[in-house]
Amino acid sequence: MFEEKSTLKRLKLLPNLFRKQDAEKIAPHTGVFLTRASKKGLIHRINRGNYINSFLYGFPGVEEIACFLRPPAYVTCEWALNYHGITLQAPFVCTAATLSSAVGKSREIEYQGSTIEFSKISPKLFFGYETHKGFYMATPEKALVDTLYYRGNLPVPDELELEGMNRGKLIEMAKKFPSSIFRKMTLRLGTAFDKPV
Repeated sequence: MFEEKSTLKRLKLLPNLFRKQDAEKIAPHTGVFLTRASKKGLIHRINRGNYINSFLYGFPGVEEIACFLRPPAYVTCEWALNYHGITLQAPFVCTAATLSSAVGKSREIEYQGSTIEFSKISPKLFFGYETHKGFYMATPEKALVDTLYYRGNLPVPDELELEGMNRGKLIEMAKKFPSSIFRKMTLRLGTAFDKPV
């Protein structure tokens, strides 16, 4: 009982998502502390060295996990397009664009029935995202350009809801990418996007 109280006391000092290094600051025998808390279902291990303080705070959304694991990162591509209502197709893969080099198939994470994939992006293309509660999300325009950049195509282009999208912003962002991306965008979305703003 005393041991459980002391575990809970320590967990209260940790945020919803934490790393082993965070636990080392509050628990002298970190390995034992994490193993016991995990076995009791007080915390959940996401992957090596990363945990969810689930008993106290519950389980965060997929977007929060994605941004937490490979900072700095923001959620983009199909996941962001769906989030903004640009596409109604619910994706199974949450793409996080990151400056981290820890990317690729072997680094993917399964969480709450979705796959989180990490895609490296160069610092000059790391822009066009907004802060949401606990994570960063690409703007609709950036998500569209990122999708072309990473996938080479758009998900069912004729079903995309583009009405609310800022055409000027979209063109401006696309021009910061290799010229092939701008060409693909005008080809997929029609010549209207090719005219000067």
